Order: sequence, then C-alpha cells, then structure tokens
Amino acid sequence: MSVRALRPYGLGLLSVGAAVGVALASELIGLDKLEVPLLLFAIAATVWYGGPGPGTVAVVAGILCVDYFFARPRYTFVIDRADVGYFAVFVLFAVLVGSFAARRRRIEHELRRAHEELEARHAKLLDVTHDAIFVRDMNDVITYWNRGAQALTGWTAAQAVGKNAQELLQTVFPCPVEQIRAELLRTGRWEGELTKTRADGTQVIVASRWSLQRDAEGRPLAILDTYNDITERKRGENEIRKLNAQLERRSLELEASNKELEAFAYSASHDLRAPLRHVAAYAELLQKAASSVLDERSRCYVTNLLDSAKKMGALIDDLLAFSRIGRIETRMTLVSLGEVLREVLRDFEWETDGRDIAWKVGPPLASVYGDRSMLKLALYNLVSNAVKFTRTRPHAEIEIGCRNGASEDVVVFVRDNGVGFDMKYANKLFGVFQRLHLPEDFEGTGIGLATVQRIIARHGGRIWAEGVVDEGATFYFSVPKPRGQT
Repeated sequence: MSVRALRPYGLGLLSVGAAVGVALASELIGLDKLEVPLLLFAIAATVWYGGPGPGTVAVVAGILCVDYFFARPRYTFVIDRADVGYFAVFVLFAVLVGSFAARRRRIEHELRRAHEELEARHAKLLDVTHDAIFVRDMNDVITYWNRGAQALTGWTAAQAVGKNAQELLQTVFPCPVEQIRAELLRTGRWEGELTKTRADGTQVIVASRWSLQRDAEGRPLAILDTYNDITERKRGENEIRKLNAQLERRSLELEASNKELEAFAYSASHDLRAPLRHVAAYAELLQKAASSVLDERSRCYVTNLLDSAKKMGALIDDLLAFSRIGRIETRMTLVSLGEVLREVLRDFEWETDGRDIAWKVGPPLASVYGDRSMLKLALYNLVSNAVKFTRTRPHAEIEIGCRNGASEDVVVFVRDNGVGFDMKYANKLFGVFQRLHLPEDFEGTGIGLATVQRIIARHGGRIWAEGVVDEGATFYFSVPKPRGQT
C-alpha cells in the first residue's frame, strides 16, 4: 500500500489520539466526561474525510482508548457490561456518519461526472461551430483552440495551445492593447476589428469579440475570443469607397460640364434672338412692301421664311426657359396646386374657345411644398400637351386630379383621350427635342416635357407616363407633401 493510501488511516489514529489527549488534559482541570463527545467527533471526521476503512480503524482505536484510559478499572483492557453501550454508540455513530459520507461522495461524483460531460459537450459544440474560438489565460497563453480557429489561421490545436496568442498570430490592434484590456476588465467585453497573420504568412481581417471569464471570487481568470473572417467584406468596402470617390469626382466633373453646357446654350440662344428678330422683321417688311410685285411662288417663299423664323423664335424661347430651370434657385413654399391649376386653365380659355372639351378636375388638388412658378410651368406644359393632342377629337376629355403616392408624396395626373403613344417609346418622351409625332401634325419644339421633368427633379419627385395609341395618355408627377402632413 502506498504512503498516500495510508494517510487517511494515519489521520484517523491522529484524530483519536488528539481526542484522548484533550480529554485527559480536561480531567486535570476538573472537566471530565468529555472523552465520548471528543472521540465521536474524531470518528466522524475520520469517516467523513477518510471513508469506511479509516473510520473502522478510528472506531476500534476509540473503543480501546475508552476502555484503557477512561473505563474502570483504568489502564486495563477489562470490559464490563456498562462499557458495551459506549462501544455500540461509537459503532452506530460511525455507521450513520459513514452512510451520509458515502451519499455525499456519490452525489459529488455524479455532479463531477455531469460537469465533465457538460464541459465535453460544450467543447464539442465549440469544436464543430464554423466560428473561430479560442481561450487564453490572462497572460495571453492559449488554453483552448477549436477547429474553426484552425481552419481560419492554419494553426492546429497542438501548435497553438500553450503559445502566446498575440505572438503566434502577430495581431495588429486598432488602438493600444493596454486600452483594450482596460475596457475588457471594466466591462467584461470588447469588440473590434483586428488583423491577424495566418500560418502561411497571409493576413486576414477578423471581427473579434472578447469575453472575460472570472472565478467564483470575481478575479479575472481567462478570455474567450471569438472572431469571424471579414477580409472579403473589408475588401469590398474599400472597393466601394474607391468607386464612390471616383463617382463623386465624375459627378463633379459632369456637373461642371452641365453648367458649362447650360451657360453655352443660354448664351447661344440669347445671342441668336437678335439676328433672328432682324430676319423676321425684314421678312415682314418684304412681305408688306413687295407682295404686290411678287408672284405666287415668291410670296410663298416669304411666308415660309416668316413661319420658320417664328418657329425658330419659339424654339429659342423654349431653350432659354429650359436652361433657366437649371440655373435659377428654387423658392420652396407651401403651394396650393388647386389655385395654380385654376390660373393655368384661365390661360387656355382663349385657345380652347369654340372646342368641345369636357374638363374634369378632381379630386381637389392638394397643397404641396415647392416652387410656385416652376410648378405652374409644369402644369401648364402638361395641360398644353393634353389640349394639343386632343385637337383631332370632336369631343375631347381632359381630366386633372390628385392621389396619394408614397407616404411623403402627392401624385398629380393629367389624363386625356387624345392620340396617345406607343409605350415602347415612353423613354423618349422626356428627352430634349424628342418628338413622337410629325411636326406637320402637331406643332411644338420637343422641349416642354423635358422642362417638366427637370422641374419635378428639382423638387425631388419623378414623372412618368402611360399611353395607348389612339386611346389617350396619362402623365403623372410626384411632389413632396408639406412638412407634418400625412
């Protein structure tokens, strides 16, 4: 039997000897009858901590000591009937304590086994997860390394456990590591992005989460480190940032080019007006002064010259208006679209006089937040479109209304039963100089709808259209509601 196995027996004999010594010393100062409780305590301690073997030795030693040192006649091993009761008490007490001790050990063993099984199950779960997880002590020495960590870094558990984590992975921190550890000790957690070096020397960027583990007394014990590979995500973010920077640069260049182009268009259109007025004026003078001496063909030439000059003048005026929309500052106020529409319809009274047009306005147009003069021009152009393209109808129908769009928008529509258009050409409607009908059929410069689109874009809205050939068209535009209106 080994020395370690004999220690519980020595503990039992020592406990009994100490109890006997204390009892004998107590008798010297007048305290007697302490031997039984002291020996019972010594037997209980031996059985509880040493088990049944050392407990049996303690019981036998206690019986012998009681018989020799305390039973009469003293210092003999003569046992009478009165001593048997003490011995029975010793044995029964030892059995009782022993049963409790055995039960305690069984429960402790079951708890320990359950704890070990739970730890093994947790370790298995940590091992099969795709996340990289490892545990290190407060000196950054790795004590646990799962398969996810191996897959991410290339280091096996055998290579990693026992190594300093920061030295093994050559971690690059976003700030001084002392600052990170201070936050970890203060809050028990830390999250951030780290750069680590794999076994093959390549670098990987990870989203790392640290959790501090403490012992029962609250002292820092270990750090659980979980991290995910975000290298591709960071690379994508960097690419997006570069693309955004390039896009912003190109947008600024495009904006500058647009401003230059608008300035050129404005300047060119403005400069063309004077010579064009001269052409028109001299053509009128020629028509008045020489019409009597000109033949029919020459008079036709002069008439065509005047018509072309007028069309050119209208085109220049539209170009100037279109260019001006992009140059002037919007004055955002609360605008009553119903009131603006009434003004627009009054402007068309003379043009539509004598025509059979059924006007339908409703539901009432709402108030919106925008530039009043711009919105009036947009409505004017849309109504003008409807009036123009219903000219071939003996009975024209034009409907203007309003409906709710998105939560912060109002949608206005202008619907007519005119010639309509083919939806496959809808993307051309709002381009400058884009026309879907012949000039001899319907007059116009092809700038009106482009102007409307620019106005609505300046208001943060959008414009779109629906149409069917020979069945009419509907134009929609959205503008923001006034603040606080739902």
